[in-house]
Parts: sequence; structure tokens; C-alpha cells
Amino acid sequence: MPVWQGHTPELRGKVRARAAELRAGFEASGAVAVECPILLPAATLLDLYGEDIRGRAYVTSDALRGEQMMRPDFTVPVVQMHMAGGAEPARYTYAGEVFRRQEEDEARANEYLQVGVEIFDGAQPAQSDAEVFTLVRAATKGIALRAATGDIGILMAAVAGLDTSDARKAALMRHIWRPRRFRTLLDRFAGRSPVPPSRVALLAADDPFADAGPNIGLRSRGEVEARIEALRKDAETPPISDRQLSLIDAILSVRETLPFALERLRDIAVDLPSISDAVEGLAARAAALDAKGVDIAVLDFEAAYGRTHMEYYDGFVFGLYAEARPDLPPVASGGRYDALTRVLGRSAGRPEGIPAVGGVVRPGLIVELEDTA
Repeated sequence: MPVWQGHTPELRGKVRARAAELRAGFEASGAVAVECPILLPAATLLDLYGEDIRGRAYVTSDALRGEQMMRPDFTVPVVQMHMAGGAEPARYTYAGEVFRRQEEDEARANEYLQVGVEIFDGAQPAQSDAEVFTLVRAATKGIALRAATGDIGILMAAVAGLDTSDARKAALMRHIWRPRRFRTLLDRFAGRSPVPPSRVALLAADDPFADAGPNIGLRSRGEVEARIEALRKDAETPPISDRQLSLIDAILSVRETLPFALERLRDIAVDLPSISDAVEGLAARAAALDAKGVDIAVLDFEAAYGRTHMEYYDGFVFGLYAEARPDLPPVASGGRYDALTRVLGRSAGRPEGIPAVGGVVRPGLIVELEDTA
């Protein structure tokens, strides 16, 4: 439902006031308040997320500016603004509406207020992760929330270290945020699931274009031939070993409090050295969180956390949940998105990017939880 549907003027004012209070708190920590456009070029978001974004964003068109999308979050415009000339290190905060289509649950808001903080600082990433987490948690102080954390960078490092082709690694990387598709590809690349019969027939044909009829699709014959050649090369690639597949499964099954999760991941790293740096990055973050006063002994860590709703994150991820209200989305969430700054930095002449991490809070949910406490 819309952010104000069914809300009294008093409640609207309450949510607005809480949003202003949250942003002021982030400003007091050293963040600079910024404003972002509501309409964003659709091409940018489609390049980042593919056509899937159309299922979650409101799309419109402009005769001069082309296809536009209503702001699904603030991170992309803030990164674009910073990469266009922001000083470093930098801290930003913002407050405003975001817009998300809801196709499965009409009770979930399709427009709501979001307040956030973003840190661009390459000097001490572990400390920046801990700072964002503690800032966001402090912003929700007084509400009983469970913290969930994870690190997508560990799974990405595991995929990068597989003994398989670059093409297969790239396919798995693209679908890390789509767990079902990721598992389907992983099983296929390991030889655990059959190749679709249509593909088998295509690759076995001496001339795949025989009796194909006229070319009426959007792809040229050359593009189709290149795709068939790529499929033939893939068919010749040896399967991913059972040993490496079991190590991926072991990573995805890690769900412990942070100290035990770190111990388990270090054990896995002995057999899969490609994750060692990412695991030690997790250890550095744990130390930084501990130094900030976070009780890491009871902090939940799940290696698979964030894979279904945080698709531009590539490292630390976190969410704060009201355990008494499992029907609610996260009251706050965030994470690290270094790769996003490299992608968006290309058009600004800064393809090297800059390490960055951020978090957002939903003031409407805070007010709802406070009023029902």
C-alpha cells in the first residue's frame, strides 16, 4: 500500500518527524545531507540488474530523456553523484520516498520513506563496515530487533576459485543473487543434472540451421553461431569436482554466531584457499565490531544471507528484524558495494571505484513498532 494510505495527518507527521530525526542523527556523525532525483535513467538500472528490475520498479517514459524509473533506492544516485566528483573520504545521508512494485503481497508498501547513510572510504573497510552497522543500530535504539549479518564476498571468492572455465565462473557470479538459478547451474556444471535435450540435439547437429526457416529474431545469424560455439566449448569443459561442490555447499550451510562461523569458515579455507582473504576480512570486521562495543558472541552470521534481496552488495551485508513481527520486512539493512562504484565510476572516468558501504532505515516501520509496543 502507499506510504500514506490509511494514515492520519498525525501519523504522517510522526513518520516525517522521525525521518528528520534519523537524518539529523546521521548528520551529527559527520555525514553530509544530499538530495537525489526521484526519476532515474532506466538504462543505468537495466545495465546493473538486467530486465529483472522491471518487475520491481515503476517505469515511465519521457520524449526527450527516454525511459525512466522511479527511484527504487538511494544507493545508485548517491554513488553516481559521488563518482562524478565527490571528495574522499566522504559520508552522505539522505531521506525521502522510494518506490517498489509489489506483485505478490498487496499488503506490502509500494512507496515508503527511507533514511540512509553511505560511507566512501578505502582506507579501513572493516572499520567502515562496523561504523555503518553501529550507526544504523543506534538509530533503531529502543526497539527490540534481531541483527542478521553475512558476507557475500566469501561466496564470490569461492566461485572465483573453482577449477572450471571463466565462462562458467561468470555465469555463476551473475546468478549469486538468484539462489535457485545458481543451484541449477552449479549442479549442471558438476554433472549432477542432465543437459536439456534441446541443447543436446542442437550441439549434435551437423548444421544447426538446416530447415530453420527465415531469420525473424532480433539476433543475427553471426550472434547465434557465436552462442552455439560457446555452448560447444562449455560441453567440453570437465565437470566441477564433487570435492569443490561440497565445499561450496559447506560455505552456504554456515549459520552460526559470528565467532563460530569464523572458525568454521577458516576450516573450509584450508581446502579452498581462494576464500582465505575474504575470511580474514570477516575476522577484521569482527574485531572492528567488537571495538565498537558490539557483542559479537551473540551476533548471528549466515553465509547465504542477502542473496535474495541485496543484489548489488558484494561483501558485508546486514539486516535488523522485529522478531515479534515476522510479517514485516527488515526495519533496517545495508552492506558493502565496492563493485557498484567501479561500474558507475566508468562513465565518470573513475573505473577504479572506491570501497563503499551503506545502510538504510525505514522510519515508518519504527513508528509502527513503537505505537504497538
